[in-house]
Amino acid sequence: MDDELNHRARALLRAVAAGRAEVTHSQEPDLRVDGLLCSDQSAARQLAHAGLVRPARHDDGGPWAPAEITPAGLAMLA
Repeated sequence: MDDELNHRARALLRAVAAGRAEVTHSQEPDLRVDGLLCSDQSAARQLAHAGLVRPARHDDGGPWAPAEITPAGLAMLA
């Protein structure tokens, strides 16, 4: 992902950092914010593939897990 994030990607990262997001355990992860499916799944997937967000747990608790921001994601928000 570019060194520069657009406003939508920054908003998604802020939501993840605030504990308001969930992500699926899939190769092409989906993201929910405040219980609603993110309308820009391509941006959500780019964040995941860039290593900026990830599932907070990797158990078999279902397809969705709380999302967490990675150290690289925090650095992008700084």
